[in-house]
Amino acid sequence: MTPGRGLVPRAGCWFTVLPDGPHASTAVRRLRGRGCRTVAHASGRPWLLGCWTDDELVVARQGEVRLAVAGPCSLGEAELTGRLRGVRSPSDVEDALRGAHGGFHALASLGGEVYARGGLSGARRLYWTSVDGTAVAADRARTLAWLTDADPDPAQLAARLAGPGLPYPLDGGAMWCGVHTVPPGDALRLDRDGNGGAVRRWWLPPPAGLSVAEGAPGLLAALREAVSLRVTPGRVLGADLSGGPAATALCLLAAEAGARLVTSGAPGPGEGHGGGVPDAGGTGCGLPGAGAGRPGRRPDPGRDDPWPTGTHGPVSPGPGLPAWGRREPGDEPSSGLRERARQRGPAGVLSAQGASRLLLGHGGDAAVRPPSAYVHALVRNRPAAGLWHTFGHRARLGWPPGATARMLLDRGSYRDWLGSAADGLDLAAEGPRAPHRWGAVPSLPPWASEECVELVRDLLLGAAAGEVEPLAADRGRHVWVQRIQRAGRAAAFTVRDSAAVGLPADAPFCDDGVLDACLAVRPEEAGTPWAYRPLLIEAMRGVRAEEFRPRVAEEGGPPVPGAGAWEERGTAAVGGADPAAWVDESLLVAAGLVDEEALREAVLGGPGGPPGGGAGRWERTLAVEAWLRELADHPVPSVVEPCEHDARVTL
Repeated sequence: MTPGRGLVPRAGCWFTVLPDGPHASTAVRRLRGRGCRTVAHASGRPWLLGCWTDDELVVARQGEVRLAVAGPCSLGEAELTGRLRGVRSPSDVEDALRGAHGGFHALASLGGEVYARGGLSGARRLYWTSVDGTAVAADRARTLAWLTDADPDPAQLAARLAGPGLPYPLDGGAMWCGVHTVPPGDALRLDRDGNGGAVRRWWLPPPAGLSVAEGAPGLLAALREAVSLRVTPGRVLGADLSGGPAATALCLLAAEAGARLVTSGAPGPGEGHGGGVPDAGGTGCGLPGAGAGRPGRRPDPGRDDPWPTGTHGPVSPGPGLPAWGRREPGDEPSSGLRERARQRGPAGVLSAQGASRLLLGHGGDAAVRPPSAYVHALVRNRPAAGLWHTFGHRARLGWPPGATARMLLDRGSYRDWLGSAADGLDLAAEGPRAPHRWGAVPSLPPWASEECVELVRDLLLGAAAGEVEPLAADRGRHVWVQRIQRAGRAAAFTVRDSAAVGLPADAPFCDDGVLDACLAVRPEEAGTPWAYRPLLIEAMRGVRAEEFRPRVAEEGGPPVPGAGAWEERGTAAVGGADPAAWVDESLLVAAGLVDEEALREAVLGGPGGPPGGGAGRWERTLAVEAWLRELADHPVPSVVEPCEHDARVTL
């Protein structure tokens, strides 16, 4: 039996990319019997091996050239084949894909050479490693770790304890020794024998020259394309609908495209109002003309929770975090433990209402709203406007005067900033909220061991001493792109978690065309402190604009749990163990990355949570601990369990 359209392979879509030479035989031998689909190079040797449906990965062929797209793409097989006539080398691949909409991996075999890359947002990532001296790539780092019997990298474990996040390119590093990340916007090239592992840039941010009025039509067109790739008229889709602008926009556009919607009021991180957890949600039709089952009613923007629950009952499992058993781990720790646990309830209810796929607003806020770091360049280009915007952000965010002045006057390079960030890692206390220069300065929690501090410091100093360049010459643009990529990684977690409970999901705001449309707008207009998400609001003007009144909430992160929630969250994250007991069994302590006594004091520190830390630091520590325990429980990825289907070979 060979899977095709309509048959979902067990463990979901996954693939490996193999070079066109005899030295890939070790990887091929180990993968044999693990995948249900194989696509060959022109030579007949395996090129792609894994599991996918015909809808999830499309392959075009022209002579010795093979081009595959994995994920939503506006180009079908026939169109891709027509575009291959001018493709002669890896440098021609992006020309063949120009104008394509969607968020997808691009994979090519060109007379023995391999070209591979993920999407711009990081929602679709690519990794590579060396198997017996031959480079092999995959869409999942765990696949490559299994292929090479790699152990978790202590430096990456230590890095995940730092917050609020590591600088680029350290923030997206693979978690296993010998496994490497292909950063979003970069592509991997291999020769016939799998040599090279060269990673080169294929994308740069577009010039930011458009006003909000000029850029809004392009964003609306890109969003319509992104939504249309997921919508079939009459198909029932699930959606988040809690009042956030991104989710609301997707629902309106999906309804416009003919989808029948069932909705829940459960936003995820990145939705745009702090990533907080709602008190209640509901299912049913939230928009006129979009109903599944019984009709709903228009939202009431005056209410805190404008979407009706009625007889459908609440979707949210309530303010407490439910017991959460250990699941198969992802490619890296996820600090959204509470959100991950809450996904199961809404996903189950939406599936029961007939939803075949879930639309997520994840990544929307990061895309449509530039971070305030843009003021650094604006002050230099238009001093009066730059100072006015700085005053606005300072009043809104509470920047101290001295830190604000130092940020505006700073002319240091990105490498200089990385070096200075290495000096502040062991500062336990959170300082006053300060404006970013090249990003938020990372710090480690007070329970981090000296070894942990040194490992992270070495990573930062190594990057500063190398050839690393920022994502954009303008530091505001650099922070904006990095924020988009972090949101894309968070979306990838939710997509896979939703698929694990039986409801495939997509995040249209993470599509390449949507991101390009947003980045083409002048940041001082899209990120002004005096308007709420002006780019998205303007883009949605005329699309049932009388209903597009998203709820405005204060920014700054999710609500801090009350007394007792720290123990509850820690208990759930490590499988229900007593807080004191899990410190005794901590794998982070065993790895030498956390000081046992300092951690015990933090866990048992009484009401209000751990001293010297905060919700973010505690959440990150729990995330890494939970990930290590999940990894111990699931040493072999489910995607490489022996497959019951014989591999279908496509030449």
